[in-house]
Amino acid sequence: MQESDLPALSAQVLWAAFALAAAFGAIAQRTQFCTMGAVADIVTMGDWSRMRMWLLAIAVAVLGFNAMVAAGWMRPGDSLYAAPRLAWLAHALGGAMFGFGMVLASGCGSKTLVRLGGGSLKALVVLGVLAFAAYATMRGITAVWRDATVDRVALTLPAGQDLPSLAVATLGLASPRGWAAVLGAGVALVLLAWVLARPEGRRADTWLGGAGIGAVVVALWWVSGRLGHVAEHPLTLEPAFVASSAGRMESFSFVAPLAYVADWLMLYSDRSRTLTIGVVTPPGVVLGSAAVALAQGSFRWEGFGGVDDLARHLAGGALMGVGGVTALGCTVGQGISGVSTLSLGSALTLGAIVLGAVAGLRWQQWWLERELGREAARPSALR
Repeated sequence: MQESDLPALSAQVLWAAFALAAAFGAIAQRTQFCTMGAVADIVTMGDWSRMRMWLLAIAVAVLGFNAMVAAGWMRPGDSLYAAPRLAWLAHALGGAMFGFGMVLASGCGSKTLVRLGGGSLKALVVLGVLAFAAYATMRGITAVWRDATVDRVALTLPAGQDLPSLAVATLGLASPRGWAAVLGAGVALVLLAWVLARPEGRRADTWLGGAGIGAVVVALWWVSGRLGHVAEHPLTLEPAFVASSAGRMESFSFVAPLAYVADWLMLYSDRSRTLTIGVVTPPGVVLGSAAVALAQGSFRWEGFGGVDDLARHLAGGALMGVGGVTALGCTVGQGISGVSTLSLGSALTLGAIVLGAVAGLRWQQWWLERELGREAARPSALR
């Protein structure tokens, strides 16, 4: 490839990523796809419908990503999720912080973007706090704390932390491509069987949300890892991934990309700040969500209900920003994109996010009951 060909290829990658992000936002708005909502439905009502939608998205992403690995189109090691170093404490603590925070903020990063597209000004405030906290945890004061504490606790594995690579390293059988086909199909089929086991797993909305979100995650893996892959960059003579935020192939994530958006907006005049996949995907989600909300007539302006409501959302945004960067991803970045690589760190983060969300929901319920008790105990003349 010639250097003169790079701008055109970069434009193709960026437009494709933006279009897929718009599709993500449209599907999520139409189907109410939400990880926090899925956990909340189980904890408060015992309803597993949205959890089946979320696990269906994971199943499709796992199947699609590992099919591409088996075909030789990409390698898990070229992603952020499959390094041999497993920072288990960062994954666990960061994931729990993110899960608790998304309850306080009424949704994770992707859901907050979708809510902004639906007219929520609360979501705009949360996104600003999340982006600030994420940026500080990548390069600022909390980055120093993170590096001096949880990031130093890790295990070094004999191979990449994705299961196919570990299977080859420990069992010495076949190749990562073969194991990707076997393990990817096995995990996907188990998840699909569980989704289809109940009537709610066979509903049209469940499949539109689950299969749709899973498919766009796989498609962005292809755009970044296949379309945007340059075997020999004309300037460095090394393999490269065009328009990548981290120099690796990537799919959807919504914590660090919000920091990239803030950085690009604030330093727009700096010619070294160029558009990347991480910069174009958040606005794409908002646009897709807004289009569906307007078409359905569900677009509504929404503000905070009071000081307590504002305080909870500010705290939630901060926890998601710090926790998401510490854990290297969010409910989508680790929970779907990362898990699709069959990464141990992603699976650990996913479990920690769910546990953090359950803790957040329990705390929220306790807080509400306490406030109601205080209100009931007040003399009637003071009410």
